[in-house]
Amino acid sequence: MTKTLEFPDLLRLIEERSTAFRAAVAAAPSLDAQVPTCPEWTLLDLVHHLGTVHRRWAATVAAGPADGRATPAASEAPREREALLAWSAESTQQLMGALREFGPDRGCWTWWGDSQSPQTSGAVARHQVQEAMVHTYDVQITLGDPQPLPEEAAVDGVEEFLFTCCATDSAWPHDPATVDYHATEGRSWRLALSAAGARATLVPASATIPADTAYASARATAGELVLFLYGRIYVDSVKYDGERRLFDQLIAWDPEA
Repeated sequence: MTKTLEFPDLLRLIEERSTAFRAAVAAAPSLDAQVPTCPEWTLLDLVHHLGTVHRRWAATVAAGPADGRATPAASEAPREREALLAWSAESTQQLMGALREFGPDRGCWTWWGDSQSPQTSGAVARHQVQEAMVHTYDVQITLGDPQPLPEEAAVDGVEEFLFTCCATDSAWPHDPATVDYHATEGRSWRLALSAAGARATLVPASATIPADTAYASARATAGELVLFLYGRIYVDSVKYDGERRLFDQLIAWDPEA
């Protein structure tokens, strides 16, 4: 397994991406602009969402091991821009405060119970880097000025997504398959899909594929792979090989169904 980012790096990146998020919101002509990558939301909705996410995870980390997500103290997000941005900054600081107080090893509830990511505050921090990074991109593309994702967060983000959002013990409902993701920065990951579920591993690009499995691969920068995995860009935006239907099946698959 590749060495993941250290906890202080995760905290730094959450703050950096959250600050970039608010800077982009501050530059928007209107908070009523529709977000093309989240078409059901305006920029105002997106700020409300990320702030609420930060507050919920702050409360959840503080609560420790539990059967469900903690509910934070009620705090209605304002609509006026300056007040809204201050509320957003306070939300981020609540999250940062909880993570700093309890450190990376505190057990807590997470929604990814059967994944390959632990149910710890460190895993929460790792996922919140991606949350802030992708939503910063959402704001930037709304403004018509999308920026490349930061490389260190994006490289970690490919693996984080595969380990947290894809790995599961739920049975893959199709024929066994293997999907590889190759980042041009030099790392590759394999998602193995079978009746036993889905499991991701870091693999060398030369690793062999079992002869009896369907196969597909995607190759792009780590940032592009993260955007692809989060549905911000489509498979035609990356270089892919093999059976394209596997990507469609992955997107449509709901292990909880």
